[in-house]
Amino acid sequence: MNVIRIRNIQIGNGNPLVLIAGPCVVENREMILKTAHHVKSTAEKYGTPVVFKSSYKKANRTSSKSFVGIGMDEALAILAQVKKEFDLPILTDIHTEPEAVIAAEVADVLQIPAFLCRQTGLLQAAGRTGRVVNIKKGQFLAPEDMKHAAAKVEETGNKNILFTERGTTFGYNNLVVDMRSLKIMRDLGYSVVFDATHSVQLPGGDRMAAQTAGQPEFILPLARAATAVGIDGLFVEVHPEPAKALSDAASQLKLDLLDALLLQVTSIDKMLKQFR
Repeated sequence: MNVIRIRNIQIGNGNPLVLIAGPCVVENREMILKTAHHVKSTAEKYGTPVVFKSSYKKANRTSSKSFVGIGMDEALAILAQVKKEFDLPILTDIHTEPEAVIAAEVADVLQIPAFLCRQTGLLQAAGRTGRVVNIKKGQFLAPEDMKHAAAKVEETGNKNILFTERGTTFGYNNLVVDMRSLKIMRDLGYSVVFDATHSVQLPGGDRMAAQTAGQPEFILPLARAATAVGIDGLFVEVHPEPAKALSDAASQLKLDLLDALLLQVTSIDKMLKQFR
């Protein structure tokens, strides 16, 4: 398995579990800076390497009336401030090929959203930037098939690839996490991340509000389980007040609970690595 380097962080091949955390989307400067400070200080308490995550735009929304973002330029400027002030690597989503180069000016990791994981042009555009590419496994995709997505990036000469599990469609308005997929994707030779918050979504489940519902009470149990199976990174969207979040309000982890989450998963990760 290749060791993926994100600035001074090493992911995979027995290195400590890496936390990828932040709000779903950049809502405003104050909230992002507050969250970044809390995420960094909490991660430092447990000696956990951290990558700050937030999207400059949410292109995939249940309703056309849902919040999309404050504008790409302003949102990326805020993420650049986080990078400078807190010395944190940045991960953000891209949705179109032209966005790749623009986002790469700020982001250390370009994330391919799950619904777009088969988009050849998008994967190759991300690969050509030379940034680490985090490919989210589509809710419709078998874990074995992620090798084809990786191959599209590798054709650009970029082998800095992460796979992220975020649940699989299980009937209508529900997701299930097949923990076998974590090992299957790792066995393909790639570092694997578990997304503990998108995995608890109930897509389109809140029909009255035309938005995605969620079951955040399962975030910690699933995170513990995935860590025990063996992962290289844990992805979790956090927000100071999830109920007021402008995106994924039903599935983000309350910022105050990040400490308890890290206490549990880092303990499991350290114990697991003693047996390798």
